[in-house]
Amino acid sequence: MMELRLLRAFIEVVRHGGFTEAGKRIFATQSTVSKMVRQLEEELGVQLIDRSGPRARPTEPGLVVYQRGLDMLAMRDELLAQIGEFDSLKRGVLRTGVPTVGGDMLFAPVIAEFRRRHPEIRIELIEHGSTRLHETLRAGDLDVAGILLPVAGELDHRPVRCEPVVALVPQGAFAPERTSIGLPDLRDWSFLLFQEGFALNDMILSACRRHGFIPTVAMQSAQTRFIARLVGAGLGVAFMPRMVALADRPEGVALLELDEPDVSWNMTLAWRREGYLSQAARAFIDLVQEMVVEGAGPGHSILD
Repeated sequence: MMELRLLRAFIEVVRHGGFTEAGKRIFATQSTVSKMVRQLEEELGVQLIDRSGPRARPTEPGLVVYQRGLDMLAMRDELLAQIGEFDSLKRGVLRTGVPTVGGDMLFAPVIAEFRRRHPEIRIELIEHGSTRLHETLRAGDLDVAGILLPVAGELDHRPVRCEPVVALVPQGAFAPERTSIGLPDLRDWSFLLFQEGFALNDMILSACRRHGFIPTVAMQSAQTRFIARLVGAGLGVAFMPRMVALADRPEGVALLELDEPDVSWNMTLAWRREGYLSQAARAFIDLVQEMVVEGAGPGHSILD
């Protein structure tokens, strides 16, 4: 029978694109991870990893094993959670993920209030881009996470906040009376994007391809304020949810609403539909509804 520890090692290799980084995640050496993946390949009788390039990439059978493996590990974690679950909120763990972009504005007050109400609950927080949080949630490594639409079919979710995306451009680059702009008008500019694992990147790049061009990417970062200041320094243009751009906009930067119907920042709170949802996770979901979702009052659950 396939050992789950081998499967976990393989999934981390695919997730992080290499054996060394995967080893850091499971506290093993690069050679140990490589041996574990080869052992899994021998058990299954197929090659799972293409080792010919600079990054370890899954083969076609490897992609199948990766997708199924996420489900298997999630089922394992759910079983352990159900065995060790407590009926009250006097003890337990909340494993939650928040997006790097906008997560502080939407979820920091909720997490602080949750801590005040339930001080005995340990909070395990992961902060990353929406795409990476999506994968981590599907793998069962999170109970609940704030991610952007669209979400995988096996996830349940409720809306949290919908924001238009704005372009950050150097002050004076366009007429002062202009309030919006389309991506074709920016095709000759360098783009300042977020790092891999951020869903907003995919939205912007996909929209550019629909307009028939691939933008020049000058730099990528996970920090919204750093990106905004690079725009102010004239390095290029960037794209953010309006509320984030308004909070982080430095002098020398203008905001133009992005005139792209298929590009919007739709933040949702998601969890596995068929997965086990702990009491702590349910309380957190309810608190997001109470504090963040417009029009919701105390005591109303988004699980109803």
